[in-house]
Amino acid sequence: MRYRIAWIAGTALSLSACAAGPDYRPPQAAALGVPATFSAGVATPVSDADLASWWTRLNDPTLSALIDRAVADNLDILAAQARLRQARESLAQTNAAFLPQVSGSASGGKNYRSQAGGTRVDGNGNVISTGASNWSSSYSGSASASWQIDLFGELARSSEAARADLAASGYDLANVRMTLIAELVTNYVQARLGQEQLRIARTSQQVQQDNYNIANWRLQAGLVSSLDENQARAQLAQTSASIPQIEANLKASLNRIAVLTGQAPGEATRALETPAPIPVAPVQIATGIPADTLRQRPDVRSTERALAAATARIGVAQAQLYPSLGISGNIGTTSNAFKDLFSLITGGVFANVAQTIFDGGRLASQVRAQRAATDGAFAAYKKSVLTALEDVENAMASLSSARERKAQFTIAYDASNSAAIIARSQYQAGLVDFQTLSTTETTLLNARNSLAAARSDEVLAIAQLYNALGGGWQSMDNRPDEQRR
Repeated sequence: MRYRIAWIAGTALSLSACAAGPDYRPPQAAALGVPATFSAGVATPVSDADLASWWTRLNDPTLSALIDRAVADNLDILAAQARLRQARESLAQTNAAFLPQVSGSASGGKNYRSQAGGTRVDGNGNVISTGASNWSSSYSGSASASWQIDLFGELARSSEAARADLAASGYDLANVRMTLIAELVTNYVQARLGQEQLRIARTSQQVQQDNYNIANWRLQAGLVSSLDENQARAQLAQTSASIPQIEANLKASLNRIAVLTGQAPGEATRALETPAPIPVAPVQIATGIPADTLRQRPDVRSTERALAAATARIGVAQAQLYPSLGISGNIGTTSNAFKDLFSLITGGVFANVAQTIFDGGRLASQVRAQRAATDGAFAAYKKSVLTALEDVENAMASLSSARERKAQFTIAYDASNSAAIIARSQYQAGLVDFQTLSTTETTLLNARNSLAAARSDEVLAIAQLYNALGGGWQSMDNRPDEQRR
């Protein structure tokens, strides 16, 4: 009997190597429409080290500390980590199907039996029953085992799909981290821009207050009409009106930073209310080649793993068309005395073969449905690749635009600042009217704000570019590529 069982098991294991369904092969870059180079710029190699902590190139310790806090406490990251743990347990549950399932039971107790009989009277006239009653013991134990032989790879393909799902969950966690860092940098830069805009507005407000005082004095002296005084007051009021909106935008950025770092708005960002300059953008940015996006972008790798899982599930559905083989066995014993419980043991081993003969085409339809799902997964994967390339191209265009605007606004600021100084002195000397002074002051205010916005746009474009390149997750714990195999 044992030789027969060994032969059945050996045959089953050799057949299980023949897994149903297609073997997955990652699509090549050509099939995904990936070009050789980006349309703008020269392809420069980019390493994981360059991408892992790209924000440190902004040389802002406060920002780096915020990112460390966010990575540790952000609630979206904690939720993604929980989903990753859940996927890991799903893989463990799937792999458990490869092993025999064993269960056992035992029982013991006493039985009471009473038998009715006649009666008699003793010498004292007492009635005595002649019936019989007794107690008996009963003990039993049993165990059973079953094992589903993976003849055509249904379990192997299920495990393959679960491993791909686990890797996809890991990349989803990486994508949450990558997106979080980019969003935090964006809000931090916007907060510093708001502080710079407040400084500019309040400086302009002070200058315009002085202009209003001069215009009012000249009106009182009869040197000018009330037109100058009204124009000065209107200009001052417009600048003063812009300050509350800037403050509100600044507060919104600070509140968002607090939530991103897993804290309640308010006290958590009190230290950030102290004004600090906008981070300085690095000059050189490595972009690599488009094919790098298949490796660097965690959202792209997640959709690739989803395609692998969908392909494996074709094999799961296809294996259900073929016969299934199961081996089961049981062993048991029973006795009226515990010491004799193992005196007599009974058991058996059985093999079971099952094959669906007619199901109205249900199983075949499941195979076709899973093939359709795989086609959809491939389309989603290709779309994610093309979207990643689009993000990189857009980010490079935004960075180029911001740098060109910063250069031009620097020229505009220098020229308008000189013009405002000249106009202010000439107005005080009565050589020009207030309209000329107002125009130059407005031009200077716009140039200051535009230059500050261009500087922040340059940093934001760099954040957008690094996010598009897939930076920010390469140094995280439990990297998904360690789970891929």
